[in-house]
Amino acid sequence: MIRLFDNEKCDDGRPSSKGDQLKFCRDGIWYKADYMGYEGLAEYTVSKLLRFSTLQKSEYVDYDVEQIEYNGNVYNGCKSPDFVDGRTLITLDSLYKRNFGETLHHVLYQMEDREERLRVLTGQVERITGIRDFGVYMSKLLTVDALFLNEDRHTHNIAVMTDGNTFEPAPIFDNGLTLLSDTMMDYPLSGDLMAMIAKVKPSVFWDSFSEQTDISEKLFGTNVTFSFTYQDVCDIVNAADIYSAEVRRRVIEIVMQMKRKYAYLFTKG
Repeated sequence: MIRLFDNEKCDDGRPSSKGDQLKFCRDGIWYKADYMGYEGLAEYTVSKLLRFSTLQKSEYVDYDVEQIEYNGNVYNGCKSPDFVDGRTLITLDSLYKRNFGETLHHVLYQMEDREERLRVLTGQVERITGIRDFGVYMSKLLTVDALFLNEDRHTHNIAVMTDGNTFEPAPIFDNGLTLLSDTMMDYPLSGDLMAMIAKVKPSVFWDSFSEQTDISEKLFGTNVTFSFTYQDVCDIVNAADIYSAEVRRRVIEIVMQMKRKYAYLFTKG
């Protein structure tokens, strides 16, 4: 457990569709307190399972669970290193607005053709930044989001980084609203799991996760695969024992259900 204070509270400037978590920064480590349910467990689980993928370690942020004491209250949550490391993080919405005077989110929603949305997003980022193959990066990100049911991916948490001269895609981050972690509002622990899995949708761009992966794979191919087993999932989730056994069982079941749905992305297990 770590005790954190008012002067360590931070606002990273990236809004969520479901309110704002308490966030802190100390000595190059970011801390996030759970707000809607078990976001910290979700962040941790996704990052640890990405070790069993074809992504490089530099392509995603690694999270660990942590208990946070603040203002006399104790919260479950997570922590991660400051991956920006002296560079400037620029969200796609900010990047587009700097160059064209309007938000990318607004531009994309005016387009009815969903393939065109992804073409415009990737094409404009490549033109502005000089990054090559941003579509491949987006394909990886959207596949991860579909597998783990990320309902909060938007143009404020897709980002690039710059040292002032060159740009590169930010590592995959902000996976707290995955795995039905919002138990307060939309996905209560008492709810029917299969019905809730069917209900969850991506927050922008497309109407379903299946459409999301179909379009990204059609345009840019399949660029990430996975190899975790049931035992891997159990070992990872059950190690996060600051969360209740009920919550951990639910997360394991969700991951395995999604593994079955996206079986073509798995090389073994």
